[in-house]
Amino acid sequence: MRIGELSERTGASRRSLRYYEQQGLLESRRTDLGWREYDDEAVVRVRNIRELFASGLTVADLQLVAPCLGQRIDPEYCHRTLEIYRRRLDRLETQISTLSGHRDRLAARLGEGPE
Repeated sequence: MRIGELSERTGASRRSLRYYEQQGLLESRRTDLGWREYDDEAVVRVRNIRELFASGLTVADLQLVAPCLGQRIDPEYCHRTLEIYRRRLDRLETQISTLSGHRDRLAARLGEGPE
């Protein structure tokens, strides 16, 4: 399938698909005219990439689990995923705590909260 069809089937923009390719997360073949062509596995792969980005993972995180992106991501099969999920979750918990503190201090200055 060409990039337009992959974009339609996954909801990812063409620009995003080219970016995923630049980052080594997605592969295409080139036609004689230089157009990108993707196999059917690319749909699952792009959906996984988008879901994992939406979960807070980074490109660097995804590059570590790149071999697993073309299938249903099964932590039993792809052992690195559990480690990456835990590390990312820890970072998010820290960020949430920090942001909650900022919110509470600002709310207190407005007379709307504790402190």
